[in-house]
Amino acid sequence: MPTPDQTLIAHDRARPRLMELWWALRPLTSVVRFMQTGAHPDDEISGMLAALAFRDGINISYACSTRGEGGQNDIGTEAGRDLGALRTREMERACDILGMRMYWHSTHPDDTITDFGFSKSGQETLGRWGRERTMLRFVEIVRTEKPDIICPTFLDVPGQHGHHRAMTEAAHAVMAAAADPAFSTNLPIWQVKKLYLPAWSGAGQAYDDDLPPPPATMTIPGKDREPMTGWNWNRIGEQSRAYHRTQGMGRWKSAGPGQDWPLHLAESHVDGPDEAVWTGMPRTVGDLAALPGAEPIADALQSAQSAIDAAVDSFPHFARVADNAAEAVTHVRAAHAACPVALSHEISHRLDAKLIQLAQVIRLALGVEARARTSTAFVEAGSEVKLTTEIDPGTASTVETTLNLPEGWTSTGDEVVLGSETPVSNPYRTFYDPIAPAAPHLDVTIAHHGTKITVPVACENELVVIPRERVSLTPSASILNINAPNRTIMLAVSDLSPADATIDLALPSGWSAERNAAGFAITAPADVEAGLYRVEARVNGKPAETVRLIEYDHVAQTASTQRAEVTIGVFDVALPEGRVGYVGAGNDRVGEWLGAMGADVTSLSDDDLASEATLATYDAIVIGIFAMRFRPGLTDAVPALHRWTEAGGTLVTLYHRPWDNWDPDTVPPKRLEIGQPSLRWRVTDEAATVTQLNDHSTLSSPNLIGATDWDGWVKERGLYFAKSWDPAYTPLLSMSDPGEDPLTGALLVADIGKGRHIHTSLILHHQMENLVPGAFRLMANFIAARQ
Repeated sequence: MPTPDQTLIAHDRARPRLMELWWALRPLTSVVRFMQTGAHPDDEISGMLAALAFRDGINISYACSTRGEGGQNDIGTEAGRDLGALRTREMERACDILGMRMYWHSTHPDDTITDFGFSKSGQETLGRWGRERTMLRFVEIVRTEKPDIICPTFLDVPGQHGHHRAMTEAAHAVMAAAADPAFSTNLPIWQVKKLYLPAWSGAGQAYDDDLPPPPATMTIPGKDREPMTGWNWNRIGEQSRAYHRTQGMGRWKSAGPGQDWPLHLAESHVDGPDEAVWTGMPRTVGDLAALPGAEPIADALQSAQSAIDAAVDSFPHFARVADNAAEAVTHVRAAHAACPVALSHEISHRLDAKLIQLAQVIRLALGVEARARTSTAFVEAGSEVKLTTEIDPGTASTVETTLNLPEGWTSTGDEVVLGSETPVSNPYRTFYDPIAPAAPHLDVTIAHHGTKITVPVACENELVVIPRERVSLTPSASILNINAPNRTIMLAVSDLSPADATIDLALPSGWSAERNAAGFAITAPADVEAGLYRVEARVNGKPAETVRLIEYDHVAQTASTQRAEVTIGVFDVALPEGRVGYVGAGNDRVGEWLGAMGADVTSLSDDDLASEATLATYDAIVIGIFAMRFRPGLTDAVPALHRWTEAGGTLVTLYHRPWDNWDPDTVPPKRLEIGQPSLRWRVTDEAATVTQLNDHSTLSSPNLIGATDWDGWVKERGLYFAKSWDPAYTPLLSMSDPGEDPLTGALLVADIGKGRHIHTSLILHHQMENLVPGAFRLMANFIAARQ
């Protein structure tokens, strides 16, 4: 991870003042507001948004339903609410690149609006989110942001992700609801002017739209280039998308023309032909003067437009840009102050936005630089933190800075003291604006030619408030196997706060705990019955919280908080004999779970994989999810693994995506093709009926797999099912989502020489994390030697 100074240097070099000013000038040229809507972080059409923002000056925003917490993680082990917290930060950094405001339908980690896993139906999705809850939040967002245009990312058609379909259905409904006085919120109504749909298919690696897209009524051109950099718009879009690292986003775009984006006008409340997204509505500050009732402020609006035009045309002459922008501020303020009440609802928010944009332009044009950073990112209520500021007034007449603090905070000199009642930071904050940072931040007031403007400047390392009474328990979930002699779980205790606090455990009846240097030894009674048990930690006699600090070099720090407790699954799992090697890529913990249930398991290094003598000491080898992509030594070891399998080893491969370096002809011992688009090759209903196709030993030894092993599954049955395979493979299971044909590629077994290859697309690692008994029994069978 780079040092803080290296990070600052890299950011500084990437954003030279000249380009910053050029991009800050672009939003001055339009008052149109365009909102993209989607279901997940990364659903936004980044190249199109870059063209709208940096070429057309349109004010852009993104409304997203979920935090993507049900997805996969390409860079770490965060899952569930922790992944949602990380993806929130990634989405915010993606917004920084585009200058885009961000709204979330989901407001907290336990919200019903959540990424609950893949869905094939918008109706199912809205049923789980809560249709009323979703519409209420969507109307609140629209009435707050006041977009002129809404454009969902995907179509509501069969073959598309149900979350996407739900957001597109809701976008249609919100057009009427946001403008309906009978739809009650504490916000005034707002009439969106246009609803566009993409006039292209959303099919690809994941989706397969059944219906063709609607005809294009208008096209956003995108084959031109950004004039200062020469980049095409998709290249700028990828600079934003590259921050979605947990999803493996960021694709290099070669030089050359980009692409156009055809749109279909699905609903309109303006007159005129559909020639551009802004057709039929005022495009500039000056155009607002033509609105009915704007006569009292028409001169001020037109004068403001003249000054804005002059500021833009003065680039790159910094002083003239600043002078004209300051004049524009005067006229915009005059128009705002004299705006007729009947017109205020339609234009006041546009003028507010222009004042914020002009302030940014003036700061950059005058070369005013203000920086603030704290000595740490993670703080507790009532604690102190050191604040360092750097101010360069540039060519401004005067520059004054004020530290804008949350209520209850104080500052003395270079110390900031948090209020004792400061709440814990919400990792799921509902709104983000790159140029309107939350407190604490610096307010920089600049005077130029008699005009004063104030620019908020965010701290370079945003403070994250964490609970004072906390403790980390490792592991947070564990298992005991009735068929293994062990009845004790070692629980490590760390990050105990306050440092002098006492900690004790609330235990199930009959259980005991002994304190040791590392934490506790928790012992279950000898006759413990199968089931789930919870152990809760108490700090100073009160329930405590566990905090996961999330730090990656591509995003700001964040933290995820939940109750400090351990869930222990007591299962009845028969284990085979033999040594197990595990090849993981940091995307699952299957190796740890195998060890927890009593298997003799060792994590294999690249050096281990390169040694056939070492491989020969193992009876079974399990390849974790995505490992073919993220374990560099694994691809080179494939031929040796094939020879090891032929000599009698049991090779188990957990699900991979087609793009995870999975060559169907060379990676598996016999040909095995993974299906795509993935929507066609997955079963999303976690309760879908599973039919066992035969009595293969993999389903009978050492555990007899039956109907109860498929109970209690979460998220889905499996994904990235095999599409086709060599006749050597035998499919063992059949399952399907409602109304679909059965899929048989979830579990395949082939005898390879004296050994065996088992490939499964069941989402077993997720079931193990959620302590689903059947997942452990299945894995125990998979690592058994060929019979």
